[in-house]
Amino acid sequence: MRSTQSHFPGRPAKRLTLLMSVHDHVRHTSLQLEVLKRARRAKLAGATVFEGVEGFGTSGRVHREHVISDDRPLAIVLVDRPERIDAFLESIAPLLDGVAVTVDDVEMLDEWGS
Repeated sequence: MRSTQSHFPGRPAKRLTLLMSVHDHVRHTSLQLEVLKRARRAKLAGATVFEGVEGFGTSGRVHREHVISDDRPLAIVLVDRPERIDAFLESIAPLLDGVAVTVDDVEMLDEWGS
């Protein structure tokens, strides 16, 4: 079996991915903005929002940008130490109704050129 360890110096981390739509909201706030606000407050190592062209999630309904309505799919990817991702996911769990969630073990590489 091949090792998954990198040849570069790094440390164990987790990647949390949330798959949703631009229409997902919590109270009167966009869910993506609420998640990013909470991630910054939690001082996570990194978070990025990716907009998709088209996709479907747990509902099976296709999400896409259209002339009449905009329902693009989004993916929010967050990375940090395993215990920090676990705590963050637990803190936002009540917001994630209908959101597909994945968690992967990854390796966070140290800065290039160190």
